[in-house]
Amino acid sequence: MVDRKDPAADPLSPATIFLMAAACAFAVATLYYNQPLLPEMGASFGRSGSDAGLLATATQLGYAGGLVLFVPLGDRIDRKRLILTLLAFNMASLLAVAFAPTFAALIAASVAVGLTAVMAQVIIPAISGLAAPEVRGRIVGSLLSGLSAGLLFARTLSGVVGGHAGWRTMFLVAVGIDAVLMAIVIFRLPRTPPSTTLPYLSLLSSLGDLIRREPVLRAACLAGFLMFAAFSALWGSLATLLAEEPYRFGPDMAGAFGFVGLAGLLASPWIGRAVDRLGAPLVLRIGALTVLLAFLLVIEAGSHIGFLIAAMILLDIGNRAGLIANQSRIYTLAAEARSRLNTVFMSSYFLGGATGAGVAAHLAQRFGWYGLAATGIAFALCASMMALAAKHPGA
Repeated sequence: MVDRKDPAADPLSPATIFLMAAACAFAVATLYYNQPLLPEMGASFGRSGSDAGLLATATQLGYAGGLVLFVPLGDRIDRKRLILTLLAFNMASLLAVAFAPTFAALIAASVAVGLTAVMAQVIIPAISGLAAPEVRGRIVGSLLSGLSAGLLFARTLSGVVGGHAGWRTMFLVAVGIDAVLMAIVIFRLPRTPPSTTLPYLSLLSSLGDLIRREPVLRAACLAGFLMFAAFSALWGSLATLLAEEPYRFGPDMAGAFGFVGLAGLLASPWIGRAVDRLGAPLVLRIGALTVLLAFLLVIEAGSHIGFLIAAMILLDIGNRAGLIANQSRIYTLAAEARSRLNTVFMSSYFLGGATGAGVAAHLAQRFGWYGLAATGIAFALCASMMALAAKHPGA
């Protein structure tokens, strides 16, 4: 239950949902500022494109670690206090990136950025847990539209700022954006009392109990791992491939490709309503097959930019459909453990992202667009098989 004495407005009002979606956007943006800038970040330390890809992998791995270490605390302490603490450390981590003196220090700071950037995954279960089951898909879709906006915002802004003022300046700007996020949280996020009194170590050990007890959670984790691996394979390699022949695009142009995120941004509320009407398994299947189709188009992306743009639009929509469907079905499992359910699912999701980015960095470096396409097709095929196995509403 929400503390009704809190000055924040009704947590399910349109205004509050909009502001919480904006908070999710600013929170998740922290993970993606580096993607259009990877070639420049690597080059400033004399590193290759595949080495620079390690920065995206390090950030994703840090995020997965933060999901395990910090998000479960949302069931144990007031979520507003948890988010504000994470924000303070995230700002310090962004400063460490901006002033990193060596490539090793940059990797370490990137891990710290990901580790402390999990605020959205505290906000989403806090707000969606207050919604009735028949509208939960719509609420989740609205909040996840913020994540789509964050991806678009981060990649576009970092491409422009990095292209004109250097990549270090972008991370100083990011500190200011975190300050705006802090203001939104202070004034609008409702306080939530703990749903458990478990000690911290018991809270972490209960994650394994949830995995063993909930087959739906296990299925959602595997499907999410595979779909986000495919998604991150493309985005983790995009700037490097666009910098080569035949395109020779700089960071500002690579960042401009973030505008394809408008597809996911506009589609998220509709996908949420589709989950409410049609059920999560069907939407999940459609999403996985859409991701597969996207990577079939990537095969020709090195020759025709139209194929690349079409592939990115399909990939964004397909991945978003999978995320909304999976999160909607796990939130029905255990009301007292929503933060921990989200921890398990999103940890697997971002481990998939780190895996996809890491594999694609090497294959794209060696085989170009064909290596990227092969990576995405492999992950998407496995995700499609997982999605097809979800045959009933509770699956």
